[in-house]
Amino acid sequence: MTTPPTTDPATTHDLVERELAPELSEGALALDADVVRSYSADWALFCPADGAVALVRATCVEDVQATLRFASRHGVPVVPQGARSGISGGANAVPGCLLLSVERMNRILDIDVGERTVTVEPGIINQELKNALVPHGLSYPPDPGSVALSSIGGNVATNAGGLCCVKYGVTRDYVRKLVVVLADGTLATLGTATAKGVAGLDLRGLFVGSEGTLGVVVEITLRLVPLLPPPLTAVATFPDERAAAATVSQFMAGGAQPSMLESLDRTTLRLLNEFGDFGLDDQAGAMLLMQSDGAGHAPAALAEVEAFTAAAEANGALDVGFSDDAADSDALVAARRMAQPAYERHAQAHGGGQLLDDVCLPRTRMPEFYDELDRIRAASGLTIAVVAHAGDGNIHPSVFFDASDQAAVDCAEAAFDEIMQLGLGLGGTITGEHGVGYLKRHWLTKELDDGAKALHRAVKGALDPQGILNPGKMFDGL
Repeated sequence: MTTPPTTDPATTHDLVERELAPELSEGALALDADVVRSYSADWALFCPADGAVALVRATCVEDVQATLRFASRHGVPVVPQGARSGISGGANAVPGCLLLSVERMNRILDIDVGERTVTVEPGIINQELKNALVPHGLSYPPDPGSVALSSIGGNVATNAGGLCCVKYGVTRDYVRKLVVVLADGTLATLGTATAKGVAGLDLRGLFVGSEGTLGVVVEITLRLVPLLPPPLTAVATFPDERAAAATVSQFMAGGAQPSMLESLDRTTLRLLNEFGDFGLDDQAGAMLLMQSDGAGHAPAALAEVEAFTAAAEANGALDVGFSDDAADSDALVAARRMAQPAYERHAQAHGGGQLLDDVCLPRTRMPEFYDELDRIRAASGLTIAVVAHAGDGNIHPSVFFDASDQAAVDCAEAAFDEIMQLGLGLGGTITGEHGVGYLKRHWLTKELDDGAKALHRAVKGALDPQGILNPGKMFDGL
């Protein structure tokens, strides 16, 4: 894989001041070391983030083009960034790089009610977009756990999913058109705003999930749906994770289309109660949170809840209940969204170490996964908590450890690797929605076969021949 030329940081600094600064919008360039450092990392642990020379906080497409023209001219690496809410190190600085943030490009450019589309800049926050669509009777379904923090551009970069994607799909399913700036500063429009369009290759799809390695997205047109109907919410508790996973497999195999199907293990329930006193049953081994909107038909939603109840009881549920009260539903979903903050508080109080995994596997293999995860827990002696978008088979084990203890760090990294190998061994993937970034770059080489690796190299070489776009991340080692 092509690597960018090594440019002396002092030389790059001088070139930035002399050549790039005059081409940028006022206030877009930051050279102060503390400011640059504050933008140099996302939330991932064990991912280097040193060496950035400058920060460009773009406010317009022209800022992005100027930055990439400059970088291409001098062979300077560029790390594109959104809200930096990722947890794989994908937005982290590399030595000698320019950080290119699009967080200030956060406008809604157009809402087309008739066509049910919205066109936005990449920096808009997912939840802010959702809020803006409500008065128009429209909804943008993808809702990652970081919905209140993550940007649409970042969601596109990682093909983000979320809680309701079991029914409504992931980011890729909603992207109609992208405007991107290529490595040399060229502007390209990919896809169409129309519902159908097959003129040329699907380059739009190629860029969704590319993590800033092929170009920088500066405009996104998304398809929308009518406001999602209010759901019925069901909760079931189980003696262990395996029973909950078996329920998911049986329920979904029966043709169910829940709008949400989440799983939380005993440790997560306990940590949530400690974090926010949510009143969850932390004596249970696992809990499933299911919602059904019945596509707007109450009888269909009720029938789906009854099917879920039957599957849960058949797999030894300790307790099952449901509610059509919006306040109850909102409280349960809010508790689920607080899992990561609860994890962070626990990690800070127990040595600061947390590795959050993101394997996705066939739903029918989830019971086996949990069996093997118990073995990893026992062998490592580590606390490993799990939440999952269970309806998708997307499982998020979180490994906690004392980051100041090298033996504990080594043990945690080994457990993290075992979990990824387990996911692959069960027919899954190393990442369902968090992306490869730096953290999983070497695991990508284990998942892809030789033909797929060759295609990745060919695409990268064609679009970024100097290797300046987000080097050392996804494509490292391919």
